[in-house]
Amino acid sequence: MGIQLSDVEGNQSTDVCLINLDSKDQPLIEDIRLLGRILGDTIRTQEGKDAFEKVEYVRRLSVAYRRDANELAGKKLEKYLKKLKSDDAVSVIRAFSYFSHLANIAEDLHRIRRRKAREQEGWIGLKGQDGSLEKSLFLLKKQGLKAKEIKEAIDGFHISPVLTAHPTEVQRASLLDAERDILDLLAHREFLTHPRDLLSNEKLLRAKVSQLWQTRLLRFSTLTVQNEIDNVLSYYPRTLLTAVPRLYEDIEDLLNTDQIAPILKMGHWIGGDRDGNPYVTKDTMTYALKRQSQVIFKYYLNELELLGKELSMSTRLVHVSPELQQLADQSGDTQEHRMDEPYRRALIGIYRRLMASTSRLSQQTVAEFTSAARLGEGRPYSTVDEFIHDLVTIKNSLLDHHGDLIVHLRLKQLIRVATVFGFHLATLDLRQSSDKHEIAVAELLAKSKIEKDYSSLSEEDKRACLIKVLSDPRPLKLPNTEYSNQTQTELDVFAAAKTIIQAYGRDAIKQHIISHTESVSDLLELLVLQKEASLLEGSLSKGRLALIPVPLFETIHDLQQAALIMKEFYELPHIAALIERSGQVQEIMLGYSDSNKDGGYLTSNWSLYQATEELVLLFKQYQGIKLRLFHGRGGTVGRGGGPSYEAVLSQAPGSVAGQIRLTEQGEVIASKYSHQDMATRNLEALFSATLEATLIKSKHRIPETFKSIAQQLSASSNRAYKQLVYENKGFADNFFAITPISEIAHLNLGSRPASRTGSRRIEDLRAIPWSFSWGQSRIMLPAWYGFGSAIAEFLSSNKVKNRQQLRKMYAEWPFFKSLLSNMDMVMAKADMGIAKRYMTLNPDWRVGKKIAEEIEQEWHLTVQALEIITQEKQRLSNNPSLARSIKHRFPYIDPLNHLQVELIRRWRNGQQDDRTRLGIHLSINGISAGLRNTG
Repeated sequence: MGIQLSDVEGNQSTDVCLINLDSKDQPLIEDIRLLGRILGDTIRTQEGKDAFEKVEYVRRLSVAYRRDANELAGKKLEKYLKKLKSDDAVSVIRAFSYFSHLANIAEDLHRIRRRKAREQEGWIGLKGQDGSLEKSLFLLKKQGLKAKEIKEAIDGFHISPVLTAHPTEVQRASLLDAERDILDLLAHREFLTHPRDLLSNEKLLRAKVSQLWQTRLLRFSTLTVQNEIDNVLSYYPRTLLTAVPRLYEDIEDLLNTDQIAPILKMGHWIGGDRDGNPYVTKDTMTYALKRQSQVIFKYYLNELELLGKELSMSTRLVHVSPELQQLADQSGDTQEHRMDEPYRRALIGIYRRLMASTSRLSQQTVAEFTSAARLGEGRPYSTVDEFIHDLVTIKNSLLDHHGDLIVHLRLKQLIRVATVFGFHLATLDLRQSSDKHEIAVAELLAKSKIEKDYSSLSEEDKRACLIKVLSDPRPLKLPNTEYSNQTQTELDVFAAAKTIIQAYGRDAIKQHIISHTESVSDLLELLVLQKEASLLEGSLSKGRLALIPVPLFETIHDLQQAALIMKEFYELPHIAALIERSGQVQEIMLGYSDSNKDGGYLTSNWSLYQATEELVLLFKQYQGIKLRLFHGRGGTVGRGGGPSYEAVLSQAPGSVAGQIRLTEQGEVIASKYSHQDMATRNLEALFSATLEATLIKSKHRIPETFKSIAQQLSASSNRAYKQLVYENKGFADNFFAITPISEIAHLNLGSRPASRTGSRRIEDLRAIPWSFSWGQSRIMLPAWYGFGSAIAEFLSSNKVKNRQQLRKMYAEWPFFKSLLSNMDMVMAKADMGIAKRYMTLNPDWRVGKKIAEEIEQEWHLTVQALEIITQEKQRLSNNPSLARSIKHRFPYIDPLNHLQVELIRRWRNGQQDDRTRLGIHLSINGISAGLRNTG
């Protein structure tokens, strides 16, 4: 399995189809060869020679078909795969799935390797890498900005990646752990020169690949919310608790400043996102914060122990500050051998207090930390600021007494981590659908005899009713009154939020997202529910909110109404002043997934852009309030995916302004944050993009002509998309027939159901499995459909003039360039030949043939449109490394697609045995790993 040197260009090597490679890519080839050889040997040893030869035969045919467009090889491959028994099919699928996982590891390492190489080569200035701090600061200084001015600007920044779960997360934590170890071993080989050391390293790699082969790819049981919480928290000790402070230090070093404000903080949805997930309750919120607290306290306690070993200074040799001496004297440490070591004594006092805080907040006992058991507990810290104060006392004493270099060993990073992560680790967002809020408020109003039938009121009357309730200090909930389970559950969530904030601090929970925000009353209902839990502290006219109300505008219509809804909300009495008192920030979330499913790729992106422009213009009226946009992006291009750096820079001018949050979902989290260097790089790119988008003045003003053309293209694209998806009566059944959506729904991928209602209506299907299914079938429809028709219609009126306009837009407008760049990437991964195999799954061949012809026609129009605008005939001409990556992956993904189609056909025809089902589910995992951004 893997790299057979005889398979390439006659007797030359290239099983992975990497042709005319740069010498810089040679290490990547060698890594893939090594891992492929090890995997092949593992299969031969553990599964037998016969199994290995079946896999190898499939691989050779697939490579020949892809490399040479050998139609005979393609026919042989299809015929052979059709005849495979289910057991053999599972064996082949496992082999190619694991190879995809191993290829990902090699590519991740190569990205890290190439970045370090560029740094060593001194690539700075305009030659520097996009997304690097060095290049961003070079561009800012080129515009005349001084380091001091840049620091003053970024002190007001707020950047937050928000980690979420979703129903297409295919990676198990056990696999991720093994893959991280393989990457570390592979990276270590570069430092080994002695053959014996290389052999020892290879033995460890073989052991890890063997472990991987014997670890099942799939879950036997559905993930619980608690599982999802534990999974995402595994990234913190592995990478994030080091990567985040490292980024701060890099920024400070480049700006030559001591300390910048805590501008980058992590966020979470898991445990607080109850929209459509009945398993998220007050208990999952409490569990999330308890587990988050355990992770950060374990880090602090470990670092304090290590710090105690470092700070061995004796007062016989160096003086200390009076404040430090006082801290040491208050520690309770009376050990005679430490009486001249005040830093260690002070740290013992801090450790004891932190242990008491640990017991209080994370419910861990002293006995769980053996080193602490002998010390006993102290008085708990009431806030993280008290903990930071004690650490700063140590720092200041060191700085004043020749210990400035010692501060940099560990203490500075510990203070930074405490400043950023507090006792809560990450901010937990709450989210619920607006209709659930309305039901709860309606019941509260009815039982308090204020409004018998709130839901039947007009929007104007609802607003008047809610403002009146908010102005009355009395709660709506009556004592000794029974409420429905749904209403009580909502009230319990807000009560739990109050308790959590009191325990962990205001940063523990700060936002509440309102899904399906369609009116001003949706926002007011959230304020009423906050008031019931005393999260509205004080009156409407003089109080403050604990939770920022965050409207989520998801559909095309909602995005078009976003600015109007916010304008009317802020025109209500006391609202603007209330938001200003509550933190001076209005966060608004923009939904990429549902808007795409609703209107198609081009219309979705253009509607998001327009909504952003209108919101920026609106909030210029409210000088005391910052607008912070929260981008609900997914992994796929159809859900807003693509490189974060380009995505931030393509936003409407003025919309970033140092304030941005964005979701990181599913396997995207693993690809970005599973390794230290990758995590640092991705966080750096996000910060750099925010810096450039905020401070660099564009040379090009976006002409109104560009926007007018975008509007015209959007209307045409939307018509084509809706005609196929919503107006074609056979489309929904065809979608369920030609994609593995039904099979995906039965996978144990996440805690959230794939459909909101369980129906087969496209409107009710969640956008995530919608995009995921199209990716599996290699059609990728949500990321391109409608664009080709729109361009063809636009060019039909004046081909020469309009073609030049489109090319000018591509060259000068970051929004349009990013749109096409992402589309180009996803079309490189799509494959109409494979797609046609899936289209044969529709038993209604007449309907299926008609829809297939429409899809294929639009595909060719879109390919032509990209060629006309970009003037490139090959996909990914501007990204040769990704083009090579995709090219060498295809021979390993193709058999998975062929077998998935065959096994789905058998399953739906009645062959519903465990091996067939397993094969289908394994193929879903393998294709997802091979394509990398399918979620």
